[in-house]
Amino acid sequence: MDQPATFHDLKGASVFITGGGSGVGASLTDGFLAQGANVAFIGRSDATGFVEEMRDKHGREPLFLQGDITDTELLHATMAKAAETFGPIKVLVNNAANDKRHGLSETTTEFWDWMIEVNLKAYYFACQEAARQMQDTGGSIINFSSISYMMGNSGYPIYTTSNAGITGMTRSLARELGPQKIRINALAPGWVLTQKQLDMWATPEDLAAHMERQCLKEHLTPEDMIAPTLFLASDASRAMTGQCMVVDGGVVTTG
Repeated sequence: MDQPATFHDLKGASVFITGGGSGVGASLTDGFLAQGANVAFIGRSDATGFVEEMRDKHGREPLFLQGDITDTELLHATMAKAAETFGPIKVLVNNAANDKRHGLSETTTEFWDWMIEVNLKAYYFACQEAARQMQDTGGSIINFSSISYMMGNSGYPIYTTSNAGITGMTRSLARELGPQKIRINALAPGWVLTQKQLDMWATPEDLAAHMERQCLKEHLTPEDMIAPTLFLASDASRAMTGQCMVVDGGVVTTG
């Protein structure tokens, strides 16, 4: 999908994306590369094919750093490697998440810990390293949340708990980091139909029910998240911080 706007200040910017090799993250990597940014991303699965695809499309490739975001030491090391390659991180996008279905009765403490590590702890410590790199120059952090907690959805309570926590964390860190000219905002998508969602959970009945709740009668795709993320990353949103921007086709209302 062709993007409707060019954000000239992102050209040459050092961008780090968690989970940037698949799903929404892959679209974000593609979108930032199209703006002329230098992109590094971390992911658990091999993304060599995707890197080659991006090189063929854009004439240059993102830096793929394989690893698990729940390993904080490794996460920080990959962010340091990104800075060595492209300069200090200017934009951090915390995108990687796991919305594995679960219920209260079968939840173990081990599963709780893992879900929190993936969906909240990794975000916090990625912000920590990004803020260290941005302290002299400023920058933008975008934390992907979800409207699932705003809707009170059942079926993944630790995931919704984490997303509510992401919004709270974003607001507190915006207050702390603002004096260093570091902006931090949350982006809350609606139901984005990645291939994973289509394969695992997007039944015709659930899709129809969700569409009934949307004002705009088109299902969201990963590409729909690119322009909002670019806006929050760029100086076009220089006066925005501590906000949660909803991009859901009109399911929930804020304000």
